[in-house]
Amino acid sequence: MDEVVPFVRSARLMRQHAAFRRRAQVAVVYAAVALNGGIIVWLWARGGNLDAKSMGDVLTSIGRITGLVSAYLALLQVILLARLPALERAVGFDRLSVWHRWNGHACIDLVVAHVVFTVWGYALLDKFTIGKEISTMLGGGIYPGMITATIGTAMLIGVVATSIVIVRRRLSYEWWYAVHLLAYAGIALSWFHEIPTGNELVLDHVAADYWRGLYLATIAVVVVFRVAAPLVQFQRYRLRVGEAIEEGPGVVSLRIVGRRLGTLRAEPGQFFLWRFLDRRRIWSAHPFSLSAAPDGKSLRITVKALGDHTARLAEVRPGTRVLVEGPFGVFTETARRRREKVLLIAGGIGITPIRSMVERMRGDLVVVFRALADADLIFKRELDEISARRGLVVHYVVGDHRGDGARLLSPEHLHELVPDAAERDVFLCGPPAMTDAIGRSLRTAGVPRRHIHLERFALT
Repeated sequence: MDEVVPFVRSARLMRQHAAFRRRAQVAVVYAAVALNGGIIVWLWARGGNLDAKSMGDVLTSIGRITGLVSAYLALLQVILLARLPALERAVGFDRLSVWHRWNGHACIDLVVAHVVFTVWGYALLDKFTIGKEISTMLGGGIYPGMITATIGTAMLIGVVATSIVIVRRRLSYEWWYAVHLLAYAGIALSWFHEIPTGNELVLDHVAADYWRGLYLATIAVVVVFRVAAPLVQFQRYRLRVGEAIEEGPGVVSLRIVGRRLGTLRAEPGQFFLWRFLDRRRIWSAHPFSLSAAPDGKSLRITVKALGDHTARLAEVRPGTRVLVEGPFGVFTETARRRREKVLLIAGGIGITPIRSMVERMRGDLVVVFRALADADLIFKRELDEISARRGLVVHYVVGDHRGDGARLLSPEHLHELVPDAAERDVFLCGPPAMTDAIGRSLRTAGVPRRHIHLERFALT
């Protein structure tokens, strides 16, 4: 323990410096988003939209600003989808997911508002009925790009529809991911409406050039981080499947080998987007956490068969080439740990990042592994070996959450297992419903929210 305390103090100082850098980076992100938003509003006002003289003018001016802001949010949505490593490290995957979700909803709400106010306003100005105004806009040849804009709007609504929880649960990851690619197409189609039709952009070359710059910058980000960077990593690391190991019913581990893997700078707790380059799996990339600490020679992921893609991963042949993006995630000791005592709680396949973290983490550690049945306790042998070698405490909590099992990992049960839980940093990983329930139990048990670090295994 005497050796651990100086280590923890030194690590705490490093984490404080890292936290300061992240806060500074987040402040820069907020400032950049706000600055560009302010410029867009200024260009809109500069176009005479504050000088409306009739109700039709007022409505069309509102339609223009909602259209411009929705286009800006759509570009931000593409940036969020691009998974910029610096942004992801600064903000964290969970917060980035929240931004992505709410920005998407705000974007489509403003698109709908843009359509409603614009049609309504021009109907008043032209003294047309709403139906005749829509017919004129779509088929009159007066407004370029209206057909493509309509198709793009339908695509964006489709993306939002698949993000509704009840719908998303019925979709495979492959279909969900494919539908989300429509966001790129929808935004691209909107370009052919915004530039040639937008009142401010037709009459103001400065505004038009500014928007062209925003679109080109967004395209550059996508090309660099979603295309070029993965291809560079592919060539540099030459990743391929070394072996597949069955860990339990429906659970398989893949050991990925390559060259110069130490320069990846991956940490326990992080994840990559993995694309296996064979005929059946090349078209989709999936996020999987590391299930063993990186050793510079190989990377291990462990996958449970929850869908078509994951069910077939056991069939991947050794030697199959692998294309990856990452590492991503701040669910790491370096980014989150603030206390000498640590509690790590995993549910089901959520044990994968926890397993990799305990391999290197030092100090007073307690692991709680929640599973429905004994067969779901993957890595039990490895955890027991680490426990015997390092002295950490492991609790296996097995049982259905219904009936008598409802008490499992309640505040009272947590206190029985870990009486000093309120004095620990808590790393919690598993399905969203489980992490939400245990998060509430932890807060009831006295753990401050700032010391609860979450990783939810779900689509975003």
